Amino acid sequence: MVNSAFISTAVLQQFTPHFFPGEYFTPSNFAGAIADGSFWGALGMSISITLIVVAFCLVFAFLGAVAISRFKFRGRKTFVLALLLIQMLPAEGLFIAQYKMMSSLGLLNSIIGVSVIYIAAVIPFTVWMLRGFVAGVPAELEEAAMVDGLSRFQAFMRITFPLLAPGLVASGVYAFLQAWNEFTVAVVLLPAEAAQTLPLWLRGFVQASATRETDWGQVMAASTIVAIPVIIFFLIVQGRMTSGLVGGAVKG
Repeated sequence: MVNSAFISTAVLQQFTPHFFPGEYFTPSNFAGAIADGSFWGALGMSISITLIVVAFCLVFAFLGAVAISRFKFRGRKTFVLALLLIQMLPAEGLFIAQYKMMSSLGLLNSIIGVSVIYIAAVIPFTVWMLRGFVAGVPAELEEAAMVDGLSRFQAFMRITFPLLAPGLVASGVYAFLQAWNEFTVAVVLLPAEAAQTLPLWLRGFVQASATRETDWGQVMAASTIVAIPVIIFFLIVQGRMTSGLVGGAVKG
């Protein structure tokens, strides 16, 4: 994809493949993609939606995971099972209900409307993921801190919370990927051309083939642009991500 992004469409369509740009190197594909009038609006919308989803999912999922792991209440096992069952529902089966709900609330083509749906879709698995991390930290650590004079809240924030950092990072990465790359829900809830995320913006390059030949060089350049934030994000959190993926697998 990156290699093709630096080669013109005319060269890409030749029968002889070029594994490296070489003499055909050109940055014009990126210039053409960024020059598209809707790019900056789509970028801003994707960033806004992703930040909202990650922030709210981490807060709600963290509180839910703590409640499930640290407190005993009636229906706790049923609630945990319900989290898994919710993940079995096909997203396509909810499109009509989601569209009618957002339409009645006047939230079509809005950041808030899409963010609410994304949050509702991501939270169940995020709660389940964080539950393993919270359960993996012995409650005795908090009890020992309380014996030393800390309140329950202080003991949790000073002892348990720092140990949950890998789990929060892993959950944040999952929420980030789901919100940044999501396409089908965005197609339904963002029908206006003025309100689109980067995946919808990327689709526009291929759909243009109905009126003219598809510029595959720009398609590859646009795909690279969409992938760059994900790569940067992974480079920043990869240290925590590695330990976070397995940190909650074994209790105690």
